[in-house]
Amino acid sequence: MTEPAAAPAHPLVTEAMRKAALAWLEVPGHRAIAAWLTWHDGAAYVVHGGEEQPLPGLAGTDRCRVTVRSADNAARILSWSATVTRVEPGSEEWAAVIPQLLGKRLNLHDPNGAEERWASGSTVSRLTPDGDPDEQLPDASLAEPPAPSPATSSARVPRTLHRKPRR
Repeated sequence: MTEPAAAPAHPLVTEAMRKAALAWLEVPGHRAIAAWLTWHDGAAYVVHGGEEQPLPGLAGTDRCRVTVRSADNAARILSWSATVTRVEPGSEEWAAVIPQLLGKRLNLHDPNGAEERWASGSTVSRLTPDGDPDEQLPDASLAEPPAPSPATSSARVPRTLHRKPRR
Protein backbone atom coordinates (compact mmCIF):
# COMPACT_ATOMS: atom_id res chain seq x y z
CA MET A 1 0.00 0.00 0.00
CA THR A 2 1.34 3.45 -0.84
CA GLU A 3 1.75 6.32 1.57
CA PRO A 4 -1.32 8.52 2.05
CA ALA A 5 -1.26 11.62 -0.09
CA ALA A 6 0.49 14.43 1.73
CA ALA A 7 0.25 18.13 1.07
CA PRO A 8 2.23 19.04 -2.05
CA ALA A 9 5.81 20.14 -1.45
CA HIS A 10 6.68 23.82 -1.59
CA PRO A 11 7.36 24.84 -5.24
CA LEU A 12 10.96 25.86 -4.43
CA VAL A 13 11.65 22.45 -2.89
CA THR A 14 10.10 20.69 -5.86
CA GLU A 15 12.09 22.73 -8.39
CA ALA A 16 15.41 22.35 -6.57
CA MET A 17 14.94 18.62 -5.99
CA ARG A 18 13.87 17.84 -9.55
CA LYS A 19 17.37 18.79 -10.68
CA ALA A 20 19.27 17.41 -7.69
CA ALA A 21 21.19 14.15 -7.70
CA LEU A 22 23.00 14.90 -4.45
CA ALA A 23 22.00 16.59 -1.20
CA TRP A 24 23.38 16.89 2.32
CA LEU A 25 21.34 15.03 4.92
CA GLU A 26 21.63 16.06 8.55
CA VAL A 27 20.26 13.66 11.15
CA PRO A 28 19.95 14.97 14.73
CA GLY A 29 23.13 14.09 16.64
CA HIS A 30 25.17 13.45 13.46
CA ARG A 31 27.09 15.66 11.06
CA ALA A 32 25.67 16.41 7.62
CA ILE A 33 26.63 13.85 4.98
CA ALA A 34 26.38 14.11 1.21
CA ALA A 35 24.09 11.46 -0.27
CA TRP A 36 22.87 10.58 -3.75
CA LEU A 37 19.10 10.45 -4.05
CA THR A 38 16.20 10.83 -6.42
CA TRP A 39 13.06 12.95 -6.37
CA HIS A 40 9.84 11.09 -7.15
CA ASP A 41 6.20 11.96 -6.56
CA GLY A 42 6.81 14.81 -4.10
CA ALA A 43 9.48 13.15 -1.95
CA ALA A 44 13.20 12.36 -2.00
CA TYR A 45 14.27 8.71 -1.86
CA VAL A 46 17.65 7.48 -0.68
CA VAL A 47 19.25 4.03 -0.41
CA HIS A 48 21.58 3.57 2.57
CA GLY A 49 23.22 0.95 4.71
CA GLY A 50 24.60 -2.44 3.73
CA GLU A 51 26.84 -2.11 0.66
CA GLU A 52 25.39 1.30 -0.16
CA GLN A 53 26.20 4.75 1.20
CA PRO A 54 26.53 5.00 4.97
CA LEU A 55 24.12 7.52 6.48
CA PRO A 56 24.52 7.15 10.26
CA GLY A 57 21.30 7.59 12.20
CA LEU A 58 18.94 7.91 9.23
CA ALA A 59 17.40 4.44 9.65
CA GLY A 60 16.60 5.15 13.30
CA THR A 61 15.08 8.62 13.04
CA ASP A 62 11.83 10.11 11.84
CA ARG A 63 13.22 13.60 11.03
CA CYS A 64 16.16 15.07 9.12
CA ARG A 65 17.28 18.26 7.36
CA VAL A 66 17.99 18.28 3.65
CA THR A 67 20.28 20.88 2.07
CA VAL A 68 20.27 21.10 -1.71
CA ARG A 69 23.00 22.46 -3.93
CA SER A 70 22.71 24.14 -7.29
CA ALA A 71 23.25 21.89 -10.30
CA ASP A 72 25.06 24.78 -12.03
CA ASN A 73 27.66 25.90 -9.49
CA ALA A 74 27.30 23.50 -6.51
CA ALA A 75 26.40 26.37 -4.14
CA ARG A 76 23.92 25.78 -1.33
CA ILE A 77 20.51 27.03 -2.45
CA LEU A 78 17.87 25.55 -0.19
CA SER A 79 17.35 23.75 3.13
CA TRP A 80 14.18 22.01 4.26
CA SER A 81 13.05 19.66 6.98
CA ALA A 82 11.77 16.20 6.18
CA THR A 83 9.84 13.37 7.72
CA VAL A 84 11.71 10.08 7.25
CA THR A 85 9.82 6.85 6.58
CA ARG A 86 11.06 3.45 5.48
CA VAL A 87 9.94 2.07 2.12
CA GLU A 88 9.11 -1.60 2.60
CA PRO A 89 10.46 -4.05 0.03
CA GLY A 90 7.71 -5.50 -2.16
CA SER A 91 5.29 -2.61 -1.59
CA GLU A 92 3.71 -0.60 -4.41
CA GLU A 93 5.86 2.36 -3.41
CA TRP A 94 8.98 0.15 -3.61
CA ALA A 95 8.03 -0.98 -7.12
CA ALA A 96 7.52 2.61 -8.23
CA VAL A 97 10.70 4.11 -6.79
CA ILE A 98 13.34 1.38 -7.32
CA PRO A 99 13.61 1.95 -11.10
CA GLN A 100 14.15 5.66 -10.39
CA LEU A 101 16.89 4.89 -7.86
CA LEU A 102 18.57 2.40 -10.20
CA GLY A 103 18.70 5.09 -12.89
CA LYS A 104 20.35 7.60 -10.53
CA ARG A 105 22.90 5.21 -9.00
CA LEU A 106 26.27 5.77 -10.66
CA ASN A 107 28.84 2.98 -11.00
CA LEU A 108 26.49 0.23 -9.89
CA HIS A 109 28.55 -2.96 -10.11
CA ASP A 110 25.60 -5.34 -10.52
CA PRO A 111 22.47 -3.53 -11.75
CA ASN A 112 20.51 -6.77 -12.20
CA GLY A 113 20.95 -7.87 -8.57
CA ALA A 114 20.76 -4.42 -6.97
CA GLU A 115 17.07 -4.57 -6.07
CA GLU A 116 17.51 -7.87 -4.21
CA ARG A 117 20.62 -6.56 -2.40
CA TRP A 118 18.79 -3.39 -1.39
CA ALA A 119 15.80 -5.41 -0.15
CA SER A 120 17.94 -7.75 1.97
CA GLY A 121 20.83 -5.57 3.18
CA SER A 122 20.00 -1.89 2.75
CA THR A 123 17.25 0.56 3.62
CA VAL A 124 15.30 2.75 1.22
CA SER A 125 14.00 5.85 2.97
CA ARG A 126 11.42 8.37 1.84
CA LEU A 127 12.15 11.99 2.83
CA THR A 128 8.88 13.91 2.69
CA PRO A 129 9.06 17.71 2.97
CA ASP A 130 7.06 19.04 5.91
CA GLY A 131 6.55 22.76 5.92
CA ASP A 132 8.19 25.55 4.00
CA PRO A 133 11.92 25.70 3.26
CA ASP A 134 14.21 28.02 5.22
CA GLU A 135 13.51 31.57 4.13
CA GLN A 136 17.09 32.72 4.49
CA LEU A 137 20.33 30.84 4.14
CA PRO A 138 23.02 31.44 6.77
CA ASP A 139 25.48 34.26 6.09
CA ALA A 140 28.45 32.40 7.56
CA SER A 141 30.10 29.31 6.18
CA LEU A 142 28.88 26.00 7.54
CA ALA A 143 32.22 24.31 6.81
CA GLU A 144 33.34 21.83 9.45
CA PRO A 145 36.71 20.23 10.09
CA PRO A 146 37.19 16.89 8.35
CA ALA A 147 35.82 13.82 10.08
CA PRO A 148 38.39 11.75 11.98
CA SER A 149 39.98 9.13 9.77
CA PRO A 150 42.84 6.64 9.91
CA ALA A 151 43.89 7.72 6.40
CA THR A 152 47.34 9.25 6.01
CA SER A 153 49.39 10.67 3.20
CA SER A 154 52.97 10.08 2.28
CA ALA A 155 55.43 12.48 3.90
CA ARG A 156 58.00 11.98 1.13
CA VAL A 157 58.35 15.06 -1.09
CA PRO A 158 58.67 14.43 -4.83
CA ARG A 159 62.22 14.92 -6.13
CA THR A 160 61.23 17.38 -8.86
CA LEU A 161 59.40 19.82 -6.64
CA HIS A 162 60.26 23.37 -7.77
CA ARG A 163 63.08 22.19 -10.04
CA LYS A 164 63.42 22.09 -13.75
CA PRO A 165 64.22 18.66 -15.12
CA ARG A 166 67.79 18.25 -16.46
CA ARG A 167 68.30 17.49 -20.12
